[in-house]
Amino acid sequence: MSRIGKKPVELPSGVSASLSGQTIEVKGPKGTLSFTATDDVTLTVEDNQVSVDPRGKSKRARQQWGMSRTMVGNLVTGVTEGFKKELEIQGVGYRAQMQGNTLKLNLGLSHDVDFPIPDGVTVTCPKQTEIVVEGSDAQLVGQVAANIRDWRRPEPYKGKGIRYKGEFIFRKEGKKK
Repeated sequence: MSRIGKKPVELPSGVSASLSGQTIEVKGPKGTLSFTATDDVTLTVEDNQVSVDPRGKSKRARQQWGMSRTMVGNLVTGVTEGFKKELEIQGVGYRAQMQGNTLKLNLGLSHDVDFPIPDGVTVTCPKQTEIVVEGSDAQLVGQVAANIRDWRRPEPYKGKGIRYKGEFIFRKEGKKK
């Protein structure tokens, strides 16, 4: 039994869900999101709750049960609160700034990196060494943050690079004389 899948997703006030086939569409104050579930689960919407049940006892049905329930929960969270990832930049001369719909990164490369921001995500730079990625789609927010981080991952000797806020980087000792 999936402990996550058993719990129904509560729809807060101001949020509505509609079901057509295996596709659920959730509308809220921050927009509309949809998710198409596999045929291994059954989605039902009744009295401000969305419940997910497996079709059968197969391993795949049980895997999709918890995952589908989490995806529906992320839709509800996304249209009410939204998702946020914070990145911090460490390194001498490393900085970021927004120019229109482009994030300009100085990361010690021979050129500046111009990172175009996709639709559905907002990126802000409160300081030159901080980047905040926000949006209603959890997968898109996480992917954009990971793509920004990939330009200069934190290295283990000095810790320079782009890291998630609060991320621990295992530090290595340099070579000895």
